[in-house]
Amino acid sequence: MTERYDCHYCKESLFGKKYVLREENPYCVKCYESLYSNTCEECKKPIGCNMTYHDQPWHKDCFLCTGCKQQLSGQRFTSRDDFAYCLNCFCNLYAKKCASCTSPISGTHTHMHTHDLSYKDRHWHEECFHCFQCKRSLVDKPFSTKDEQMLCTECYSNEYSSKCHECKKTIMPGLGGSKYISFEERQWHNDCFNCKKCSVSLVGRGFLTERDDILCPECGKDI
Repeated sequence: MTERYDCHYCKESLFGKKYVLREENPYCVKCYESLYSNTCEECKKPIGCNMTYHDQPWHKDCFLCTGCKQQLSGQRFTSRDDFAYCLNCFCNLYAKKCASCTSPISGTHTHMHTHDLSYKDRHWHEECFHCFQCKRSLVDKPFSTKDEQMLCTECYSNEYSSKCHECKKTIMPGLGGSKYISFEERQWHNDCFNCKKCSVSLVGRGFLTERDDILCPECGKDI
């Protein structure tokens, strides 16, 4: 007569069933897992095939993104405050947002570049760092701001800079060596600051005014 081969713990027959030997004692799979297997950190059920995160065992089906709940087994993920996230959820929740398009600044999104350009605690994708008006790139170029909008020097000057009293063109101080004269809330380019009658330059010289005109002392002596 064949000797019975039973589970060492529950005593049920192991005939025709899978079993596990431990210290030469046979166990049915159910008893072995309940007695000796790790317990899943999420569902608290026994784990046959282990995966671990932060030294805690998990079923693969239980190891999910904290945000979207998709399985993280076999894909890249990151963590914050001991919670695991897929890269997209992590970026949407915690990555810096572009001041222009408001999308996260991260390589997991559709932007060609992922460089974080920053100015006064705001951040931009490289391809989003452009003039608010003409949309030309401002990367490695001088720019100005108005009401928190980024403007290239040309657009800023056209909108907000002073105009020369003589030629009516924009005065762009500090750019390309441009210099100007200011008098009684009026401005002139240096090259435009000339006597109205004889056209001699008045830069660095005394001058007189007659209504809106400026005159050299010689031309103005009969005023």
